[in-house]
Amino acid sequence: MAKLSARGVRVRALSRTPARVAALPGVEAVAADLTAIDPAVFAGAERAVLISSSDPAMQATQTAFVDAAARAGVRHVVKLSGIVAETDSPFRFARMHGEIEKHLERSGMAYTHLRAGEFMPSYFRQVGPIAGKGILPLPMGDARIAMIDVGDVAEAAAQSLAPAHENQVYRLTGGESLTMAEVAARIGDAIGRPVRYVDLAPADARAARLAAGMPVFNADALDELFAERRAGKEATVYPTLRDVFGVTPTTFAEFAKRHAAVFRG
Repeated sequence: MAKLSARGVRVRALSRTPARVAALPGVEAVAADLTAIDPAVFAGAERAVLISSSDPAMQATQTAFVDAAARAGVRHVVKLSGIVAETDSPFRFARMHGEIEKHLERSGMAYTHLRAGEFMPSYFRQVGPIAGKGILPLPMGDARIAMIDVGDVAEAAAQSLAPAHENQVYRLTGGESLTMAEVAARIGDAIGRPVRYVDLAPADARAARLAAGMPVFNADALDELFAERRAGKEATVYPTLRDVFGVTPTTFAEFAKRHAAVFRG
């Protein structure tokens, strides 16, 4: 929204809790439940960006959004998708993203699929052990991952609303592929004290998630995701940010330095 607001574009932001939508010039916050969306919320809109939480209802939610947008006469939908959006993937959310992409392609509207890699803020989930014990515990072995800053994704999404990006599929990553040991070192450099990567056994990682209260569905989904990552499915660096959108990718070192206070706890 901020990217579009800064460009002087009028935006209607749909949210279950519109009071939490940032107050920005040209942004109208509208209460909407995407699981039972009223096509009227799209009145006057020609283009839309589709983002929703990764939860058991994601496919039903996003499919309902696509159907309502099509009925309302929206011309173009930009969907934030997953880097490995494949209908036969072992990872359940990748399968959902793949099915949603196909549904959007069949809708009659123009589409743009932004298949984004791991978001850098996902490491905020590890602030507890980073700040408390100086460790980064994840079940990643020595695999690499090509992550991306959400600000870079937002810029790509804002640009993707232009007609030139209709009916395109873009894979979005940062400009580097890092091991978890390298991620830990960069966080350590940012906070001024050592951080060590601890390679967790997948079963131990799952048990820790469940002990922390994570629902079984989500714990199983993360098992599937990390198995894909250990197999190298998210290790490839794609030059799309720079080549298509003219964006210099944020490095993880820059991200960690910007959020050093968060990583310090």
